[in-house]
Amino acid sequence: QVQLVESGGGLVQAGGSLRLSCAASGRTFSTYRMGWFRQAPGKDREFVASIMWSGSSAIYADSVKGRFTISRDNAKNTVDLQMNSLKPEDTAVYYCAARAVQVDTYNYWGRGTQVTVSS
Repeated sequence: QVQLVESGGGLVQAGGSLRLSCAASGRTFSTYRMGWFRQAPGKDREFVASIMWSGSSAIYADSVKGRFTISRDNAKNTVDLQMNSLKPEDTAVYYCAARAVQVDTYNYWGRGTQVTVSS
């Protein structure tokens, strides 16, 4: 059974940093793309960043380019999201997701972790 478990959320002041981690288990993800999404109150869920399980081909939403970095940790079997220069508009529940490279839809999702950025 596939499990994606997010951790690392919390409350931080504007300009600060947080590092989110997604622990993935339950199958081999070597042919998967791993993504981070977020959903703010009253808004639709939006794409933040994604990366191949191999650690290649990182993609970012324009709103986070230059501030967020997605990476893979082979030793821990995690997908991490380093978030710097955080803004109040980054406040959201952040979700980890996974999809096979052959499909367009992310079909595995974590339960999310709350990130709150105070001004």
